[in-house]
Amino acid sequence: MVIFQKRVADLTELALGRFMARARRAAGLKGRVDVLLTSSAEMQSLNRRFRAKNKPTDVLSFPVETAAAKSLAGEIAVSAEIASKNARTLGHSPAEEVKILVLHGLLHLRGYDHECDNGQMARREKQLRAQFHLPLGLIERAMGERVTVSPARRKH
Repeated sequence: MVIFQKRVADLTELALGRFMARARRAAGLKGRVDVLLTSSAEMQSLNRRFRAKNKPTDVLSFPVETAAAKSLAGEIAVSAEIASKNARTLGHSPAEEVKILVLHGLLHLRGYDHECDNGQMARREKQLRAQFHLPLGLIERAMGERVTVSPARRKH
């Protein structure tokens, strides 16, 4: 299920739902995934409540670790505001940025953890981004890879 509390330019619930279904299968994640597209204020509240970090963040994932995991793999929350800002900064569409964030969250739900997996998540994220024709991902940005915006991708 996709819930839009906040809208993102050029992205519909249907388009995001279709992307999620394809990405979930490609990542090998079983079970339904619910996505909430929300405000930075809500993301800050979730981040404070579940991670003890009192600041907004771009994406959070919440795996289900109970018997319900057979039907529900987990939930992902995305800040529409941060996604739109990152998209402008990096020169791609807000829809692409939301997809990058959702893909990152899906991999966390699948059990990957880029903070301690010696690059496994980064490699898998890179493969899946290539498969879905998505630009530079979160882990690569965090690792300081050079980000360039091609003139063809710039928006004026």
